[in-house]
Amino acid sequence: TVHIQESCEGEGFCDIALTFGAFPASFIVLKEVTIEKRGDEEIITSAEMPLVKEVTTTLREWGSIWKQLYVSSKKERFSQVQRLMWDLMEWRSQLLSGTLPSDEFKELKQKVTSKIDYGNKILELDVVVRDADGNILDPERASVISLFRAHEDATAKITERIKEEQSNVQLDHSGVSARIQSSPTHSLYVFVRNFVCRIGEDSELFMSLYDPIKQTNISENYLVRWGDKGLPKDIEMLNSLKVVFTDLGNKDLGREKIYLICQIVRVGRMDLKDTNHKKCTMGLRRPFGVAVMDISDIIKGKTECDEEKQYFIPFHPVIAENDFLHTLLNKVTTSRGLWVTMKALVGDIVQIRKEYPHLVDRSTVVARKLGFPEIIMPGDIRNDIYLTLHSGDFDKYNKTTQKNVEVIMLVCDEEGKVVPNSICLGAGDRPVNEYRSVIYYQIKQPRWMETFKVRTKDKSERNFAMAFVRLMKEDGTVLRDGIHELTVFKGDSKRMEEVSSYLSLPSERSHSDSHKAATLMRSSSSVGGLSVSSRDTLTIATLVCSTKLTQNVGLLGLLKWRTRPEMLKQNLQELKLIDGEEVVKFLQDTLDALFNIMMEHSQTDDYDILVFDALIYIIGLIADRKFQHFNTVLEAYIKQHFSATLAYKKLMSVLKTYLDVSSRGEACEPILRTLKALEYIFKFIVRSRMLYSQLYEGKEQAEFEESLKSLFESINNLMKTFCLFLFQGDTFQHIQDIVSSLLRTINRTVITMGREHALIVSLKPLDHLFSLSFSLFKVKHRYYYCSYLDFLMETFLLFKDLIGKHVYPSDWVTMIMVQNRVFLQAINTYADTMNHKFLDNNSFEVQLWNNYFHLAVAFITQESLQLQHFSPTKRSKILAKYGDMRRLIGFAIRDMWYKLGKNKICFIPGMVGPILEMTLIPEEELRRATIPIFFDMMQCEHNHSGNFRKFENEIILKLDHEVEGGGGDERYMDLLECHFVTLVTGLLERLLDYRTVMSDDSRNNRMSCTVNLLVSPAHFMENYTEAAYTLLLHSKLLKWSEEQCTLQLDFQTPQSQRQLKESLYDTIISYFDKGKMWEEAITLCKELADQFEMEVFDYELLGQKLNQQAKFYESIMKILRPKPDYFAVGYYGCGFPQFLRNKVFIHRGKEYERREDFQSQLMSQFPSAVRLNITTMPGDDIKNSNMQYIQCFTVQPVLEIPPRLRNKPVPDQIINFYKSNYVQRFQYSRPVRRGKVDPDNEFASMWIERTTFITAYKLPGILRWFETTVSPLENAIETMGQTNEKILTMINQYQCDDALPINPLSMLLNGIVDPAVMGGFAKYEKAFFTEEYMHEHHEDRDKLMRLKDLIAWQIPLLGRGISLHGKRVTDDLRPFHERMEECFKQLKKKVEKEYGVRELPDTDERRSTRPRSMLRSVRQSICSLAGSECGTPTKTHPER
Repeated sequence: TVHIQESCEGEGFCDIALTFGAFPASFIVLKEVTIEKRGDEEIITSAEMPLVKEVTTTLREWGSIWKQLYVSSKKERFSQVQRLMWDLMEWRSQLLSGTLPSDEFKELKQKVTSKIDYGNKILELDVVVRDADGNILDPERASVISLFRAHEDATAKITERIKEEQSNVQLDHSGVSARIQSSPTHSLYVFVRNFVCRIGEDSELFMSLYDPIKQTNISENYLVRWGDKGLPKDIEMLNSLKVVFTDLGNKDLGREKIYLICQIVRVGRMDLKDTNHKKCTMGLRRPFGVAVMDISDIIKGKTECDEEKQYFIPFHPVIAENDFLHTLLNKVTTSRGLWVTMKALVGDIVQIRKEYPHLVDRSTVVARKLGFPEIIMPGDIRNDIYLTLHSGDFDKYNKTTQKNVEVIMLVCDEEGKVVPNSICLGAGDRPVNEYRSVIYYQIKQPRWMETFKVRTKDKSERNFAMAFVRLMKEDGTVLRDGIHELTVFKGDSKRMEEVSSYLSLPSERSHSDSHKAATLMRSSSSVGGLSVSSRDTLTIATLVCSTKLTQNVGLLGLLKWRTRPEMLKQNLQELKLIDGEEVVKFLQDTLDALFNIMMEHSQTDDYDILVFDALIYIIGLIADRKFQHFNTVLEAYIKQHFSATLAYKKLMSVLKTYLDVSSRGEACEPILRTLKALEYIFKFIVRSRMLYSQLYEGKEQAEFEESLKSLFESINNLMKTFCLFLFQGDTFQHIQDIVSSLLRTINRTVITMGREHALIVSLKPLDHLFSLSFSLFKVKHRYYYCSYLDFLMETFLLFKDLIGKHVYPSDWVTMIMVQNRVFLQAINTYADTMNHKFLDNNSFEVQLWNNYFHLAVAFITQESLQLQHFSPTKRSKILAKYGDMRRLIGFAIRDMWYKLGKNKICFIPGMVGPILEMTLIPEEELRRATIPIFFDMMQCEHNHSGNFRKFENEIILKLDHEVEGGGGDERYMDLLECHFVTLVTGLLERLLDYRTVMSDDSRNNRMSCTVNLLVSPAHFMENYTEAAYTLLLHSKLLKWSEEQCTLQLDFQTPQSQRQLKESLYDTIISYFDKGKMWEEAITLCKELADQFEMEVFDYELLGQKLNQQAKFYESIMKILRPKPDYFAVGYYGCGFPQFLRNKVFIHRGKEYERREDFQSQLMSQFPSAVRLNITTMPGDDIKNSNMQYIQCFTVQPVLEIPPRLRNKPVPDQIINFYKSNYVQRFQYSRPVRRGKVDPDNEFASMWIERTTFITAYKLPGILRWFETTVSPLENAIETMGQTNEKILTMINQYQCDDALPINPLSMLLNGIVDPAVMGGFAKYEKAFFTEEYMHEHHEDRDKLMRLKDLIAWQIPLLGRGISLHGKRVTDDLRPFHERMEECFKQLKKKVEKEYGVRELPDTDERRSTRPRSMLRSVRQSICSLAGSECGTPTKTHPER
């Protein structure tokens, strides 16, 4: 940044970083700035848009990382970051242009912030928290709670975005699943392409979504009328039979299964075999069949959805008359059915019409859910009653056969007149006057389960019975949901049609009507000519989906308050007694009613308080977690539907009344609910005022502002009253007792919690409460002494624990820094109290001061404050916003130390280590201020005891530890050299020399670990296995006896050797478990089990240990253990320390660690070293050079099978473990040319030079190495044996796991059998199976026979593999498989002719209950032919 001081004719005079000078003005681009004065300092910042500045900073930070990715050859990540940067640069130009309209600008801003957050996450940078508008959230202007929630929201959004990005890379459809999970509303688009079934009569297709677990419909029916010619009855609907099933929520997607079902009803004759059409009754609805498809994966987004892909839904016909359509849904066939297209859509009907106009147009039918969606938006009006004809039971009376029952349903008004067009059989069909059920032929107990929506009758046939139900009750409420058993009446058919004859009768067989029904049944004279049929029953089920009709009397009275205004007061008072689900269902109507009451009584205040109380009840209801998703509905209502222009006056008046009453200290029961609802009350006030102002052009603005000011004054008065109330009388003491008791409980609980305990998360935003609590202590200074002491002791322990537990993710830098700032303020506040109350000799508390110093050092040394490890951008941001907190707390520690006076001796040598750790922080001013503390310690100890031996011993021990762990540098040595003795400086030189070759991960090791390295290198590298072996060495020194152990630091209570050894074994077993070394863990479990069973007879612990042992065995067989790579690392040159110089070490890589990554990490530890790109031993010129040379290459471990497993059919999972564990020999092979080179056959002259490394101990250990050579023929034998082993292993894998992809098997087999690929053994035949070779190499006769036998054995293995491939191959790869089979036939014919026939034993895997491979028993015979070192006898032919 250049600050222009003055300009003159094209030139300017400036200062750049305190450097002054002149320059050409054309070199500088002038930008507007804002200058903020902070005291005498001017803070100059660019006046650019904040988002543009953020993009610029982000690009600079990403740019440096992008270059590092290029250098480290991470091509994929490099390209990804490059694309992100290009996008940001393009969008930055658009932002700077200033030409975007507001909606496009807002959309672009969202894209930019989303891209920045996504890029920061994948580059492992810090999370950026933003407000609702996308601007970076200022922690100075946000509460701790809101800041914490903003971090949670930001992390959740970024995680969701990464899931979408990853899913888009793999398959487009899997991205839908992530979208589906994030949306509250979902739909399913269905396009009926064809109905393949010859019926010969018209039919009706009822399609719906169905839950097979609960056996209920999820949606209403979609009706398609199909003609007898095999086409839609309405020919214009051909290729237009589209429907969208809407209103599905996340609960619906959470169902275990969802089916798309189609019930087919034939419309025509009773029996299709009847040919006499004149005598047959036509138009009868007869069951024909069902079609069912499981669409769970489609609707949940797990299966790809393509609107062009057609699905076939199989059809099952009705075979017997007792095959009810509802019971056929689990039976399917594949010959006939329905062809449909489906696609899962995200959003409600309004949203999907915008996003999918090519699918959902005006002709698309909408089938709604049977029930309400999870969120009912304002304007979504429904008024439907769904009636399900459930079942019936009808007696045949005096007839010889059962009746053919057809149920006819009509909707009638109070006078009995039929309401026309009030019944809808399904979405997409026109309303009808009546509903006729399906007829089941001569069935006594028909089960219809037919659903229709409440919106014919052959005159030649008489009704034999009737039933009715009242949809609307006398009190105005609608019929309750559920199953209703109706009363069946018999009588004259004409009387059945007269409403007066049955309206006075009971409609249901309910308990309330049982007395009437019994009376009616006993009465000889039937009422109205109708009598109750005791032997007939009819059951229906109803479901009301209406935003206009309610089943609650109280709510109905409020919604229709004008009909009975005298009940208005009571209805308002009883609103809070109504079930919350019913209220939110009618949220818009309820709010409209409340504000209409307020508006129509604007001249009086009779109902103002009642309406206000009802309003805060509804707002409080929505604040409940159960209904929190209705927040968006309330917001939408305020913005789009709220219209009460005078409401703001009423709301402000009642609110002010409540506030004033509470301010005077009088009782005001609703005040707490009111304060909780304050946000939405003000939103209603503001919206109402805006509507009033728009309507009357700003009228009464001054009055409104005055009322608002008065309202805020009332809020202030309430706050003042509350504060005074707190500090009067005993109230403060009570609150103080509560807070201190609560916080001390929190302190003790958190201190005892584990580092990963879930409840730690809930304490994250509570840090600021500790400052609050202590301010309470300060106000009441008379509070007794021990409360101060106990509180401070516990709080110091808690703070130290929270700092060490890393309760926030490492990328929540804003939250971490805010927490640190709170800690710093609290620690400094507590320090003042300690100086006043606990510094005198009479009141000095050693433990309290010790806790303070350890807390302060833990704070200053925490990772989040070590600025030297951060990027320049991050470092400058933190310094600008928070400063260097290390300096502040460091100076405080120094001041507190010097105030101790004579009490300093209490902290020597205990505080030497913590102070040393603090002085090693690479901050110059901090070091200068704190290093003199050492000399003060020396002087203090010398004055006390005449020497400073304690200090000397401690400083040497701690210096060893800290420098070995990564602390210290040359500058630190210079500072010490100015003051310290030569002994310390010399020691530091040697420690720094060792530190250059130590990993940063060895921070907790002592120098003795370095010495032990020369005997048995055991680098922990955060490896639980290494830690377990180290503890095992300790445990071997203990006996299984009751002798007491010497008291140690880690074990503060006396315990026997048995107890200590048992405890160590438990720890070791857990470490082996984490390191996946279950074989070692099992050995220790067996030893412990033996002790529990034979020595201490603790069968409970024996059972636990055996269960643990069983789990380890199961883990060995089922859990994949990645094989680590091994690297040989040579340190050459005199530039290395003596114990590394010109030596080679074997390193075990981490899981999935590549050699390039390992080598880069290795080179970063030795920045001046030169990498050797050769794998041979370097010459003396390199070994004797003063420089540092590092050689690194991959070596292969040599399998050493334990004797107990040799020559046995051992599972692959067990053998694979020993391929990379318990290894002591490692090999590196490289090809060399010897003798005459044949240009046509490279194998004839290719020798293999093999270097074998043997460690002094099983890995890790000190190495010695020597060379051996392998001839071309031996190389061929080894290669063939490895190939056969690879084929065998892959066959085993594919037999055990049907989910494995077919591609690896295809590539392996095709590379061997296809001569065009040149992956087989043809070259070996040309190189070794010739007369010339036989003549020159008589000694290789046995080896040639082994090679031929391996070639012969490869044929049956290939045959088994190709057979397995044929069963698994997909249709699109079938030509490839046939080509491979053809090549194999030719190869098999040739090999069997020349090398003989080999056969594998036939084994049936399905008969075995053990998880064994069918070919495992052959492995030894095949492997041994290749010269395996298993020690098993060779076996040319398997037993037949």
